[in-house]
Amino acid sequence: MLFVSEAIAAVGVSKRFGERAALREVSLAAARGELVAVIGPNGAGKTTLLSILAGIQRPDGGSVSRPASEVGWVPQQAALYGKLTVAENLRLFARLERIADPEAAVAEMLELTGLADRADDRVAELSGGNRQRVNIAIGLLGRQEVLLLDEPSAALDPRQRARVWEFVGGLAERGTTVVYSTHDLGEAARHADRVVVLADGEVVFEGSPAALEATVESGGRRDFEEAFVAFLRERGH
Repeated sequence: MLFVSEAIAAVGVSKRFGERAALREVSLAAARGELVAVIGPNGAGKTTLLSILAGIQRPDGGSVSRPASEVGWVPQQAALYGKLTVAENLRLFARLERIADPEAAVAEMLELTGLADRADDRVAELSGGNRQRVNIAIGLLGRQEVLLLDEPSAALDPRQRARVWEFVGGLAERGTTVVYSTHDLGEAARHADRVVVLADGEVVFEGSPAALEATVESGGRRDFEEAFVAFLRERGH
């Protein structure tokens, strides 16, 4: 059941691939306008969890509070057509999503992304950061209140990453709930209200970045990444 303060919740979600347990009774909840980072080692189950929240994969056990139609999904690999313009890409996906008024949705997303002046530019001509903003806009064409991002800044340079996170932060300020996975622990420390740490398919920590650092003895640590590594080591991961 979805509580009033929760925009999306997963309860006891499990997933197996053959003999391998990718997720083991994972529970997660995110409130309206909250930025939640899902972090963990490679193979921890981050992408699997997000794809289940998005309705891309079905869990073997457990439940998700929102149907896929109410959740925006942005995979790591941008699903864009380089030969089409920004507006043409948005228009195409709006029609594929059977949006009632595609032109209104395209205009709204161009305004939201700040790319109205690039509407007629081919996507192949855009910077990596701008392509990612278009990719995120596609995930929000249905005006979903929840946005899931899988490694949203992968392969972007520092300036492009900053612009993408400024955009994502603006979405959260407007009330969009954002749950994202990242290997960049600095992004989790800087941009997340809360982090969920997955290891071997299980949630081993949930709380603020500062709370995670506080659980680990100092030992000369200098940053969040070192605290994260020490946390996993102390727990045998």
